[in-house]
Amino acid sequence: MTDAAVLPDAEACAPSAMHAIGADAAATVAGALKALADPLRLRMLSAIATDPRGESCVCDLAELADVSQPTVSHHLKVLKETGMLLSERRGTWVWYRIAPGKQRAVAALLDAFAPAAVADEPEDAQARVDALRQMDARVTRLAEELADELTGLHRDVVIAIVRESYAGLVQSAKLTQHMIPLTERFARQRLADLTRDRSSGVPQVLFVCVQNAGRSQLAAAIVNQLADGRVIARSAGSTPASDLHPHVRSLLVEIEGEQEARDAFPKPLTDDAVRAADVVVTMGCGDVCPIIPGVRYEDWAVGDPALASPQGVDAIRHDIESRVRALLATLTD
Repeated sequence: MTDAAVLPDAEACAPSAMHAIGADAAATVAGALKALADPLRLRMLSAIATDPRGESCVCDLAELADVSQPTVSHHLKVLKETGMLLSERRGTWVWYRIAPGKQRAVAALLDAFAPAAVADEPEDAQARVDALRQMDARVTRLAEELADELTGLHRDVVIAIVRESYAGLVQSAKLTQHMIPLTERFARQRLADLTRDRSSGVPQVLFVCVQNAGRSQLAAAIVNQLADGRVIARSAGSTPASDLHPHVRSLLVEIEGEQEARDAFPKPLTDDAVRAADVVVTMGCGDVCPIIPGVRYEDWAVGDPALASPQGVDAIRHDIESRVRALLATLTD
């Protein structure tokens, strides 16, 4: 049997191949992934990418594992050959940094590995389908109740925000039984953002990372703890996860208390959240934030708790706290 007999309309299928990644690009990406198919190399790249100094000494990288110096040098050489790293010898030691133009690619690559580190058992698929079928009426009722309560806003706007909030959360939500209270909290936050006047009131900071499951949640909690009401912090994710990283939830219990930590959940990034903020801090999410006139932007290269050891998580917390204190100094003077 010929191909034409199997696919009589061969010409109709041809354009699909045009959307595939090019052969050269595929070879480059495959080479990078092959180079990272080693736990120590992945940790080295993560350490270099998030080092506050913008570079890491080989002497620091050697402490990531109990291996010989030649082994460390071999792994770094493999990473260099992908084009992701540059090196410079200064006296006795060699220093490594992410190559110019590769920072966003490396950040995206590392963030892509984070979900695998905290994978949970998925909710029963059929149970989820059944729950979602019953959800529409509950969302409609919630929208009507909030519209009755918030009389200062146009009723259609409130209803639309509630439905949009539900739609944004349900894409990544793990536990559908909590969907209505989560939708209400997210909708109330969005409506507050929609009506906030940045020229008055206490300063507001928005922390944005990819999943809103780790560093952005931690940074917001630290701000709210240290600022004591003088600055308000919120967080969001460009591609929110289904739940917080376990390491981070434990830290939030220490910082905010058990109830607040239990109520924390990943939220999608919205234009209204950016527009309401005085400062937007991006944390490894690239250029996903819309640029709003009058909003101050900062980018913090901090480690991802999902990929860190317990000692690494503690170091990330202290790094973020140091940055937060410096930020608060500029907002509360």
